[in-house]
Amino acid sequence: MADLQPLEHRQYAHCESGVVTALLRRQGLDLSEPMVFGITGGLTFAYIPFIRITNMPVISYRMFPGSIIKGAVKNLGVGFKTKRYSDQGKALAELTHLIDAGEIVGLQTSVYWLPYFPPEMRFQFNAHNLIVYGREGEEFLVSDPVFENVTRIKAQDLQNARFAKGTLAPKGFMYYPVRVNPSVDLREAIRKSIKRTVHMMLHAPLPFIGVKGIHYLAKKIERLDVREEIRQTRLFLGHIVRMQEEIGTGGGGFRFMYAAFLQEAGRLLGSASLGEASQMMTESGDMWRRFALACAKACKSKTADFDVGEIAELLRTCAAQEKLVYSLLHSMKL
Repeated sequence: MADLQPLEHRQYAHCESGVVTALLRRQGLDLSEPMVFGITGGLTFAYIPFIRITNMPVISYRMFPGSIIKGAVKNLGVGFKTKRYSDQGKALAELTHLIDAGEIVGLQTSVYWLPYFPPEMRFQFNAHNLIVYGREGEEFLVSDPVFENVTRIKAQDLQNARFAKGTLAPKGFMYYPVRVNPSVDLREAIRKSIKRTVHMMLHAPLPFIGVKGIHYLAKKIERLDVREEIRQTRLFLGHIVRMQEEIGTGGGGFRFMYAAFLQEAGRLLGSASLGEASQMMTESGDMWRRFALACAKACKSKTADFDVGEIAELLRTCAAQEKLVYSLLHSMKL
């Protein structure tokens, strides 16, 4: 293994891909965040009505928490030490021991219990990733990838964040790399990851995953009864906006990051077609943003004069654009 580098705090687009990128860079595997996100198969779409967050269905634009870590193990030959805990005291003791020994670790936490987040940004989301890189007395030093500067947190606050209850409960989850492969074949990893993402988005057997899942959500929106259930309609559309634009890097943001991955992959593989797919994916991100704006306007409307059919149609344009992108990727000889 290469000599460990000092941790360099950088602001990233998304928490899990940012933490993994930073940890790998410290171990000598210097990849961009879009490359890590793309190779680990981070992109998806899922509307899952039977899994709830704040009593609303999960709408996800990336693979579930932990998938980027697992993808790094599978596609980049990285070895991670990972652990969850049932004993909070043991979790704190082991974290303290590792930090005092000079280790730098990633943690899964709840946004609600992180006091350095502005109050208006704190809500019950249990899959926020951050890095702990040091300790001073009863405070841990934190490199949070979505913030511009490093910060610190009291041990008890960090315990609360690590052991929050509810959906996606972190259970003290801690991880750090113990092995990297400096000679990993990036070209082959790119090819495999693109094929996997295309297959999932176009051919997932479940109706609420991939492009089919986008159409599934569009039908749900179209069937909302604005006149009879105006409050519930606004709550649901507001939930869509929160899941898309406030959790992680957002629906459009994940598309922009995947577009950056395709552009970088195109340069590495010498493929102009990947550059074309990158431009198309950027357009998809723009469409998702327009859809979110329409949902937000409907939520703020003082009357029930908005048309859920038009909002659903905007979502179908997102589905159509994404199908074009994945169909193009499927046709390529990578």
